Order: sequence, then C-alpha cells, then structure tokens
Amino acid sequence: MAKVKTAFFCQNCGAQSARWIGKCPACGEWNTYVEEVLEKKSTQGSNGGHKGSGMSSARPRLISDIQAREEERFSSANQELDRVLGGGIVPGALILVGGEPGIGKSTLMLQVALNLKSKKVLYISGEESDLQIKMRAERLGLHQSNCYILTETNTHNIFHHIHETSPDIVVIDSIQTLTTAAIESSAGSISQIRECSAEFQKYAKESGVPVFLIGHITKEGSLAGPKLLEHMVDTVLQFEGDHNHVYRILRAQKNRFGSTAELGIFEMRGDGLREVSNPSEILLSSREDSLSGISVSATIEGMRPMLIETQALISTAAYGTPQRSSTGFDVRRLNMLLAVLEKRCGFRLSIKDVFLNITGGIRVDDPAIDLGVICAVLSSSEDIAINEKTCFAAEVGLTGEIRPVTRVEQRITEAQKLGFEQIFVSKYSLKGVDLQNFTIKVHPVSKVEQVFSLLFG
Repeated sequence: MAKVKTAFFCQNCGAQSARWIGKCPACGEWNTYVEEVLEKKSTQGSNGGHKGSGMSSARPRLISDIQAREEERFSSANQELDRVLGGGIVPGALILVGGEPGIGKSTLMLQVALNLKSKKVLYISGEESDLQIKMRAERLGLHQSNCYILTETNTHNIFHHIHETSPDIVVIDSIQTLTTAAIESSAGSISQIRECSAEFQKYAKESGVPVFLIGHITKEGSLAGPKLLEHMVDTVLQFEGDHNHVYRILRAQKNRFGSTAELGIFEMRGDGLREVSNPSEILLSSREDSLSGISVSATIEGMRPMLIETQALISTAAYGTPQRSSTGFDVRRLNMLLAVLEKRCGFRLSIKDVFLNITGGIRVDDPAIDLGVICAVLSSSEDIAINEKTCFAAEVGLTGEIRPVTRVEQRITEAQKLGFEQIFVSKYSLKGVDLQNFTIKVHPVSKVEQVFSLLFG
C-alpha cells in the first residue's frame, strides 16, 4: 500500500511546510499549522463529469490567427455591481466576493439572484437552510420564480444538481463551507478551498456559466484560504463598510475584464441594499450654519466624479508632542502638507494638534483633495468659515505651487451640477478648457498664497 503524502499548511495564510512548526514564518501567527493530505483520491466524476482526458484538443496557434472578439457581457440588474465589474457579467467568469461577517455579502448576491428575471440562477448555500433564505427573500420584498435554492456542501452532489438544472449563473455561499471527496480534510481547510475552487473554475471555463464565490476574511482583513484562490479567480471584489454606518462600498481588487479603480456604493436598509447612484449625497453633510474647518473637494474614483467633505480641527497641543490624526486620508501626506504650510506660507502648526476626517467613512487617495485639506486646516486654525458653495480640485506641491490634476472638466461639471458657485483649480489644468461652457466661477491659481488671499482676504 502506497504511503499517503501529507504536508502542513498554515490555516491563516496558506503557507506550506514539510513539518509542523509553532510560529508561521510567513504571517507570524502561532499554532496555525495543520496536517493535510496532498494526494487526491482517484474518484472519477467527482466534479460532475468534468474529468480531464489523456490528450488535450488545444493546439498552438499564431497570435495573428486568433480572432479577437469583444466579450458579450450581460447586466446583473444592479448598476453599482455592473460598474465595479467593468460593465456587466462576463460569461464563464469566476468572481470572488469577500467581506467581514454581516457586512451584506449574502444579501447583495441574493438580491442579484432574485432581480435577474431573464436568467436562471442557482443559489447554493452551505451556511443557511432554504427556509432562512426564503425568509430573507421575503424581507427583501423580491419574489422571482427563476431562482433555485440548493442547500448542499458536497461538490459531487452540487455538480449533479447543476447538470440537472442547467443554470445561467451559479452563486456559492460560501466557498469555505464546501467539501470535495478528492481531499481528506475538513471544510474550510487550505486543501479543500483550493480543490473546490479549482473544480468551479474548470466548470465555469468549460460551460461559460459565470460563478460567484462568496468568501470569508481573516481577522487581519485578508481573504481566508490560500493566496492561490485570488490568483485562480478572474475578479476579486471586496465589500467594505462600518457596522456603525449604513453605507457599504464595493471595490474591485482584481479584475481581468475591467478597471480596478471603480467602486460601487450601497446603503444598507431594512429591505436590503439600495444603490447609491449619486455618491455626493452621502459624502456631503447638510448644515444650516457656516462652520470653520470644513471644505469640499472634487475627486474621481474610477470614472465617477464625486464631491467629498473634509473636516479639520486644530487645537493647542495638551502634551509635549502634538498629535497628528487622520481618518480616510494618508497621515504621512497630511504631515507633508502641514510642513508646506509652515515652511512656504509661515503658519505655525508644529505646536498644535491636527485632526482630519473624510466624511462618509471612505478613504481617498486622490491628490486632488490636497488643496481642500490645507484650506480646511487653515479655516479651523484661523476660525474663519469657508463659503459652503466653494469647491477645490488641485494638488499641492512641496514648493507651495498648485499642481494640475487629471479630468478637471468632469470635476468642474460635477461641482456645477450640485449647485456650487466657485471652484479653485490649478491654472495649468485649464489648457484647452473652454470656461464659457460653465456657469460656475472658476478660479485659476498657481500658488497657495493666492488661494488664501481670495478665501480669507
């Protein structure tokens, strides 16, 4: 009898070792190594008939002989999800959706499954019973007879039902609950996740049926399972949000069929997730009084222009070392902007505490909000409110110059659409831009001092 080949795998990051070790050298976690079988069982048809033949029909072809064609996408009946996917669902795509527990992954995918009227969807759940899913569907207020529910965790049985049902879309909730007979280990182990994902990848590519995999994440925020899982799938979507806020953000960390710069915004309500088509409505707070330390900047996420509000608070340092705290903005970039204000403009901020917050619970990396950040800081420092109808869209350099940003016309148009009366941009951004097309007043500036004199006199 042949000896069974085994190896030890870290259950946190997926690292492999020939022997058991206490501390994982890859992720630094203790007591996470578990022994798992490497050799598969010789089970035929474990993936529903998708077993490899001895000789492949593929042949080498010249790249010039390959006919290029556009992938025929179809809509998911969810505009925000379509935006993040790059315009819709690609046939045969393997899509991984990850997020924290209770963030709304299952709710999002069930809404998509119930809203697709013209497609047959098979929703496979290994975490909930069919009665629980029915109760959630009634809470969402969606009743659609073209969605099939299957509560099963064995992949052999799942593929048997898939061949009987012939669905147009398959949703797996979640990949960590599935098991295959080819691996002798428990559900959720590195080997099981890797093998089950490989089976669904082969099914998706051979049949052309898109498959959505819902995945768990670790306490560090990364997707649970081997890193190979993220390499195998075509798209990795991350569902983010704060449990204390009602808004959720869907980002693409990997997308073979589109840009990874797009994001979708949802509002969690009692009847499910509502698509937020105008993100500025959640990122701008409505206030009646003019308050100091608040500015509005025009940013772009992917192809979508948005207006976000920056709040700053400057106070006298209570301790010897001043505090620098930032939420939603890189604190190192904040320190750089404060140094520019002190060195180039003469404002003494090194002895004061600086707190910065991007409203709406999102994180912004666009350098176009630099000018809005320093204006909010100075507004709080001098206790002078900025006109609430004023907007900013420019980068600030180390010499105090106002640098141009990309797609300035879209930023100006978005500010004009939302009723702003004036916007400050770099004069170098306006080359080839016809200002006669805008009713909003555009202030072209080149130095930080110009902005301060126009704002605060």
